[in-house]
Amino acid sequence: MMKPASRDIFTEPTDVDPDTLSNLGPLRRLGGRWRARKGVDLNPKADGPERRVFIETMNFQPIDPQANGPQLFYGLRYHTHITTVEEDITFHDQVGYWLWEPATGLVQQTVAIPRGQVALASGHAAPDADEIVVAAKRGETDFGICSTTFLEQAFRTDSYTMTITFHADGSWSYVTDTQLMLEGRDAPFAHADRNTLHRIGEAKPNPWAAILAKRKAG
Repeated sequence: MMKPASRDIFTEPTDVDPDTLSNLGPLRRLGGRWRARKGVDLNPKADGPERRVFIETMNFQPIDPQANGPQLFYGLRYHTHITTVEEDITFHDQVGYWLWEPATGLVQQTVAIPRGQVALASGHAAPDADEIVVAAKRGETDFGICSTTFLEQAFRTDSYTMTITFHADGSWSYVTDTQLMLEGRDAPFAHADRNTLHRIGEAKPNPWAAILAKRKAG
């Protein structure tokens, strides 16, 4: 019996367009700086759920194309900073990447928060999709969630889902649903956040595209 040919996992694509902003598929509408003042957070407290209204600023800037062997991604580096109407100190800080694979429609979000937790969520979307849904589950070795020992014991995150909806006026909304298992509780807590953001700044070209534009300008 003839053995199947080995899959080439090393050769990177050569026909790569350096302009990330032109190749982001459904993520293209996220590029730039955004702000909102009426976000809503529902989080667990000892005496019951607490509802907080928050102020949010998001910044999405394009990165150069990234390859895993033959796999090619275009993406945005993002930073989320949240305060509350009551005080200016940081309520939530988060960094990561949104990535798009044109060949398959794969969308990925990496999440890192400075309380000892990271996640990699995924979904699929068409290039012109008005909605993106990504999800991750605890215990998965791909597209999973990793937390510190304390968070695993006290506020275990079992799943994470984020839904983004783009609107005709150029704004966009998100809803996150994070299922938490609190120490001493029998049922999970649905930790939810939602907001609608409006553009306050444009995205800059990714470094490779900027270099080529400067050379062309001479």
